[in-house]
Amino acid sequence: EKERAMPADNRIDFVSIVTPNHMHFPVAKAAVEAGFHVICDKPLTLTLAEAEALAKIVQQSNVVFAVSHNYTGYPLVRQAREMAMNGELGEIQAIRTTYIQGWLRTRLESEGQKQAAWRTDPKQSGAAGAFGDIGTHAYNLGRTMTGLLPQTISAHLKIFEPQRRLDDYGHAVIRYENGALGTVTASQISHGRENDLRIEIDGTLASLEWHQENPNELFVRKNGHPHAIYTRDPNAPFIHPSAKAACRLPAGHPEAFFEAFANVYRNAFDAMEQAIAGRPFERINTIYPNICDGVEGMYFIEQSVASSKADGAWLPLRHPLARR
Repeated sequence: EKERAMPADNRIDFVSIVTPNHMHFPVAKAAVEAGFHVICDKPLTLTLAEAEALAKIVQQSNVVFAVSHNYTGYPLVRQAREMAMNGELGEIQAIRTTYIQGWLRTRLESEGQKQAAWRTDPKQSGAAGAFGDIGTHAYNLGRTMTGLLPQTISAHLKIFEPQRRLDDYGHAVIRYENGALGTVTASQISHGRENDLRIEIDGTLASLEWHQENPNELFVRKNGHPHAIYTRDPNAPFIHPSAKAACRLPAGHPEAFFEAFANVYRNAFDAMEQAIAGRPFERINTIYPNICDGVEGMYFIEQSVASSKADGAWLPLRHPLARR
């Protein structure tokens, strides 16, 4: 309230929410209702009900709301999306995403490690552990790169470490509306693995592969042709406009995690500038992840958990706010 009462040219531009999950909703709700733009960590909220309530508040406001699915900010992720959306891969038939870590192989949460403590606590993290923490990133990456809309999901989540309260491993199969199949695998108990997020997409004309730990290369394959490696080169003729715009350095200089975050923030702030100037701004079909993607991420978590509890039963996955 104190910040809101200040003259417009003296107030903060936006609120960045990087708290544990259970604090996302009250902070975001207060910020939006006070008229402040928001960039919020994922998952959006603790529960789907909170996410849907927050979406209604955002829709009734004039604020920009971004969600920090930061992997969408990598130049070659945006390159892959344009290739898929432009038909360069043909009809998309399969998406395989994995996010493999090993840092929770032991019960770090019992040893006073703060990150482990809240991420494995249902009251602070939510209904899922690994699937809510990193499985959501893997799912969002497939949705972002292809634009395919989901139809149904069958999931199996597992707690392997004794006495842990939330899943530390999980696997889901997703049916997409165009008939494609997708898989999402998330692990936080795989020895020696760090932040190994990777994706493979199979189309009728070509396939591609991207690894987060080697983000400046995109592998493209076509039967009967030499395998191609697209590098993060803003001056190369094959680089699409959105990928070029996300490049900050000349080719050969590594760009990675921080720059991807910065691209999401920059794109959201471009919209904030429009809002501050009183100009209309895009709310749904944004280059940055928005409130719709946040709600869909929560729906993915809740349906994954529900499916797993029902022994992998097929459940709906298309949320009304899902976008291409």
